[in-house]
Amino acid sequence: MPADPVAKWEEFLRSRYWDDILKLADSYPDERSLKIQFSDLEKFDPDFAEELMENPDETIEAARTAILELDLPMDVYLDRAHVRIVELPRNFKTRELRSDHIGKLLAIDGLVRTATEVRPKIVSAAFQCQRCGFTFFKEQTGNKFEDQNLKCMNQACDRGGPFKLLLAQSKFVDAQKIRVQESPEDLRGGQQPQTLDVELEDDLAGRIFPGDRVIVNGVLKSYQRTNPQQGKSTYFDLFHKGVSVEMKDQEFEEIDISAEDEEAIMEMSRDPEIYEKIKDSIAPSIYGYDDVKEALGLQLVSGFEKHLPDGARIRGDIHILLVGDPGIAKSQLLRYMVKLSPRGIYTSGKSSTSAGLTATAVKDELGDGRWTIEAGALVLADKGIAAIDEMDKMNNEDKSALHEAMEQQTISVAKAGVMATLKSRCSLLAAANPKLGRFDKYEPIAPQINLTPALMSRFDLIFVLTDDPDTKRDSAIAEHILKSNYAGELSTQKPWNPEISQEDIDNALTVIEPAIDPEMLRKYVAYARKNVFPTLTEEAKEFFLNYYVGLRTQGQDSNKPVPVTARQLEALIRLGEASARLRLSREVTGVDAQRVVKILEACLRKVGVDPETGFLDADIIASGTTKSTRDRTKSVMDIIKEVSRENQGPAPREDVLNRAEELGIERSKAEEIIDRMRRDGDVFEPRPGMLKLP
Repeated sequence: MPADPVAKWEEFLRSRYWDDILKLADSYPDERSLKIQFSDLEKFDPDFAEELMENPDETIEAARTAILELDLPMDVYLDRAHVRIVELPRNFKTRELRSDHIGKLLAIDGLVRTATEVRPKIVSAAFQCQRCGFTFFKEQTGNKFEDQNLKCMNQACDRGGPFKLLLAQSKFVDAQKIRVQESPEDLRGGQQPQTLDVELEDDLAGRIFPGDRVIVNGVLKSYQRTNPQQGKSTYFDLFHKGVSVEMKDQEFEEIDISAEDEEAIMEMSRDPEIYEKIKDSIAPSIYGYDDVKEALGLQLVSGFEKHLPDGARIRGDIHILLVGDPGIAKSQLLRYMVKLSPRGIYTSGKSSTSAGLTATAVKDELGDGRWTIEAGALVLADKGIAAIDEMDKMNNEDKSALHEAMEQQTISVAKAGVMATLKSRCSLLAAANPKLGRFDKYEPIAPQINLTPALMSRFDLIFVLTDDPDTKRDSAIAEHILKSNYAGELSTQKPWNPEISQEDIDNALTVIEPAIDPEMLRKYVAYARKNVFPTLTEEAKEFFLNYYVGLRTQGQDSNKPVPVTARQLEALIRLGEASARLRLSREVTGVDAQRVVKILEACLRKVGVDPETGFLDADIIASGTTKSTRDRTKSVMDIIKEVSRENQGPAPREDVLNRAEELGIERSKAEEIIDRMRRDGDVFEPRPGMLKLP
């Protein structure tokens, strides 16, 4: 350590951070942190920067003393100001920490798993001697309250107590504990994510929430394990004393956009090809799927939530379901979208429970052992995108946990005496396979999707992706895959193969080069979500109204199904707002309306059409059965009733089938209806070949 570290800090702060100190003094005490870039300190004096890393406690204390000794032009005493060191040269994972690191200044990278409430922590306790009445202060540095073996500071008294703690004169600071878990993407297969507890104080407390991706700069400390049976252990546990926190992934609305970025964003928005460019920037390594990628682009910006005067809330986030044959890159699309979204969470259906997706009650190990709520994937993805792969493999009870999260965008928990409502304002992007692994082209698509109607009806768009052989398309896909792999091979071999130039790699990578750089696309989306709240023009209103009412008119005939419900109209409005937002427009025009109607129509035609009548039928998604099937089921039930009355007992199955054929119902269809009714418990067989209604 230099002979006078305080003088060294004063010299550094005067030369490099004088303007920042004046700004801090101007906003003190609302702002109490002076952020110092480690690289600036390293350029100023590498040895002093090294000393800061090796002995952070003494060096940072010297910095605080230096701030107090600076001669400021304004009458402010910065006694509660803090020096926050940011952007350390290396970020550590929790599993890389060793005993050599104890007492050093380190940066820990990870995901905030849980955070306690902010509570006051005593740092300087005021004690009053009950014999002579003298008041003195005792600094509280550790986690254990020090009130043992005290002596009165009054020399005339010099007794060992008794002492009374004076709370009014003691000094407190806000404190919070957070638990940081390793980022899921940094783990190798089979590894459990490790966690580290972090203590934050004063103006750092209360700013971090579960789900935030952070870099915590601080001093690594240790404490001895204790066991009630065996006493003190030779093993020690680690914790991190936070000095500063850097947010890695903010919500879209929190991404910093500079003036140059804003200029580039406005330039992009004026480009007539903006929709095409955004499509080409989403998973460029996957060939085709233009309609899906366009919808995913709309999902990134989404509509915006609206609060009505009567207290009702209309969600703005767009939910999309991809159902398709295996091997058509559904999972790749999901993973790419999670990377694009600042708060993206990826989870797979088979390994996810309702507690893991929503929230669960756990014993609070960080605090005082009370029951607390631990957030699940949908809460951690608040204001981002939650991707659920293999959704069809989830248990039905776990799927039902998504209903509230998708429509109301809240998660209500009532467990272990804890009643809470958590926010999950995220867009849901889900992928599922058909029931039998691959779609049967001769059967209607809706019954092949292994999801409950109540869940399916909450998705704004349902894309059905089938893997049909097509020579021209297959050639294009094969060529794209081969080029993508070749580019990957070159970039992997470059470090040890001198014959491969950067130019060769760049030429090969053009096939998977996104039209807009991912970081720029995030800023573009962030700007749109933060600043653009479009309204429907009369033209767009009329177009949506005519489309919706025109479809509903088809269902006015009692023999025809209800084609669409109000949910589809709300989906159209959300998609229209997203379409306008993508080009930073304040108005949803007729062109936007036409674009989104085309996307929704394509989805409805794949999933929501009754194959027998060719009409759109909302009941396929809403209830799982078409109107024509429902009508036939009612006819078969009437026949069973009639035959039972005539026979004065159970109805013979053959008689029912014959009577159904006379009414124009195909025999195979009638048998299928009877079998389904038996499965559902609407009819039973008291003996083989005889049918009876319950």
